[in-house]
Amino acid sequence: MSDTNVSRLALLRFLEEVQRRDLERTRRWIAAEEQREAERQRGMQARPPVPDWLLERGLNARSAPVYVHVGGCWNAGKRSEGVSREQALHALAEGVPACSHCRPDTELGYVDG
Repeated sequence: MSDTNVSRLALLRFLEEVQRRDLERTRRWIAAEEQREAERQRGMQARPPVPDWLLERGLNARSAPVYVHVGGCWNAGKRSEGVSREQALHALAEGVPACSHCRPDTELGYVDG
């Protein structure tokens, strides 16, 4: 470096400017991430509660139910709808099978009779 015309002070000022820009960019990234997290939190709070019981329907939305699930069952299909305890019990009594994974019949205290 001793043979160049650029002073050490000029190089340090250049480094300072590069680091200032990097810091500004990092702060923008942090602000954007904080905004995404705030939006995610608002979405979680606005989400309706998971129903206690689900009826899963077949391919046709008007078709008969194919399974009864406990609300939040990992195996419930996309065509599931929340129902009341009484509706879930009625469906089991009508012969709709209970999900073999979440066992809503056990949760409901349903005894096939």
